[in-house]
Amino acid sequence: MALRLLKSLYVQVLLGMIAGVAVGYFFPQSADALKPLGDVFIKAIRMVIGPIVLCTIVVGIAHAGSAAKVGRLGVKALVLFEVLTTFAMIIGLIVANTFKPGVGINADLASLDVSAVEQYTKAKPAHSLIEFIINMIPGNIVQSFADGDLIHILVFSILLGLAVAGMGASGRKLTDSIETLGHALLRIVGFVMKLAPLAAFGAMAFTIGKYGIETLEQLGKLIACLYLTCAVFVGVVLWALARFGGGISVWKLIRYFKEELLITLGTASSEAVLPRMLEKLENLGCSKAVVGLVIPAGYSFNLTGTSIYLTMAILFMGQALNMPLSVADQISILLVLLFASKGIAGVAGASLVVLAATLSATRIFPVEAMALILGIDRFQNEIRAATNLVGNAVSTIVLARSEGEFDLERATRVLNGETVVALDPKRPIGDDLAPNAP
Repeated sequence: MALRLLKSLYVQVLLGMIAGVAVGYFFPQSADALKPLGDVFIKAIRMVIGPIVLCTIVVGIAHAGSAAKVGRLGVKALVLFEVLTTFAMIIGLIVANTFKPGVGINADLASLDVSAVEQYTKAKPAHSLIEFIINMIPGNIVQSFADGDLIHILVFSILLGLAVAGMGASGRKLTDSIETLGHALLRIVGFVMKLAPLAAFGAMAFTIGKYGIETLEQLGKLIACLYLTCAVFVGVVLWALARFGGGISVWKLIRYFKEELLITLGTASSEAVLPRMLEKLENLGCSKAVVGLVIPAGYSFNLTGTSIYLTMAILFMGQALNMPLSVADQISILLVLLFASKGIAGVAGASLVVLAATLSATRIFPVEAMALILGIDRFQNEIRAATNLVGNAVSTIVLARSEGEFDLERATRVLNGETVVALDPKRPIGDDLAPNAP
């Protein structure tokens, strides 16, 4: 029994995280040396994300898609994403106003080390609809693949899928080849995922060793409020959406994605599990076309955990500086974030870039106030990424069901741990999916 548990990816990642916390705490000098373990893992996954997204979207559209369907699904997705992120921001504002995590810190802006803030003021998100649309069009698709820009890859993949779908017999041959390539890429993911426990170990050791437990103690109230808000969002908003829009239990869905959530928490990156998200949502009963379109778009536009963090962080800074924000100020921040938070996908430190841009645009208080939260950003990134992941999974299921492309009976059996027939016997699947295939 113990040996079988040790073979589980979930248990291996959990043990890696625990060991990483212990090493980071007792041997903080090893933090920088262990950081590459997590970096190599994430970089190896990012290496195949773009090609996998391309294969998934092209094959999905070529098999069952059309321009009308893509357009309809795209509009539905963007509306749902905007509603969810707005709810997330409002909940963040309510919790920050209720618990006031920054009150009592009495920070002096003149005494803060603001040098680290400068790097986040260089990249600028789009602030107008025209800029936003222009930024979605890739100038060089090869460069977009190299940069891992999911928005550009998504746009190019949709166009290629529609083109292949209209090519007749020759298009079907190309589709088969692309599908085979996708299978091969998923095998690469399977190889890389074996490194997940080491990645979680290295990432946690670096975080604890670099920033220290004392950082958590100093700003623990903000961290606790963020975790609480994310839990409320998942337990209320996403629960209702999954229950009434998808017909499933969000708690069973979380259990189904437990390995992905743990890897996300351990590495502070939801990108690390994007290929597995595509694979497991198809196994759950969502069509390939819907999964291929919604998940990559969601990773850019449906960042609910990040939205919660952005509103809470701004209110926290105002409270800490004894510069509380009025209702009008909070509404203006909300309006700016509705655009700013959607235009910066693929940029390193994206949430901090958006934060800097929002403070610059609203001029409520100086951008240098961000120095208050830089030390704990890593601790908060983990729950933000995990909330983003759950939000995108629920959104995909709801949109697939609205399109009549969600097998609810199959999903119910999978979520209950019952045996289901493999969707594609030739397609490699993760160890956690294997028990459900005959």
